[in-house]
Amino acid sequence: METGELIFITGGVRSGKSAFAEQLAIRRAQKTDSNLHYVACGIPSDKEMQERIQRHQQDRKQSGFSWKTWEQPVYLSHIANQFTTQDVILLDCMTTLLNNYLFQEKMYHENTVFEQVREDIAALCDYAGKVIIVSNEVLQDMPYEEELTWHYQRILGNVHQQIVKRADLAILFESGIPVVRKGRLE
Repeated sequence: METGELIFITGGVRSGKSAFAEQLAIRRAQKTDSNLHYVACGIPSDKEMQERIQRHQQDRKQSGFSWKTWEQPVYLSHIANQFTTQDVILLDCMTTLLNNYLFQEKMYHENTVFEQVREDIAALCDYAGKVIIVSNEVLQDMPYEEELTWHYQRILGNVHQQIVKRADLAILFESGIPVVRKGRLE
């Protein structure tokens, strides 16, 4: 994770973080005359997820800007070489990507999934000029006693820490308000 600018946006479900991230990506792309890319990790596995995916697609269409969408639920490093420093990537979302590795790819070993996510992010940052990652904040609750949930929280917490460590800008969304935790929002 060395080259492109990395922005991390996290917050509660339905906090407005994805809409904010889309607007931020558009502003960054306009400022640098860059291309907009949306890396979608969602798998339309149920009606709610299908509706959520459709809503995000509609939002991008209505934005008035040209987005290239990449439906890539896992192994983001496989598409990383398709990007250049003239690209702004919006990855939505880290929690979905992690879910996909755990439950679709059955990567249950903590180090294996952690390294795969790290590889994905590093690859995107190596090629793209700007990478914006959206994630859900599920770590403010007490750790669950149920082993799978606790395991998930632990991995996600470690992933978030590594992303924020590398990030140029980290934003926590609370009740629709972006709170800058690292860096400066321009």
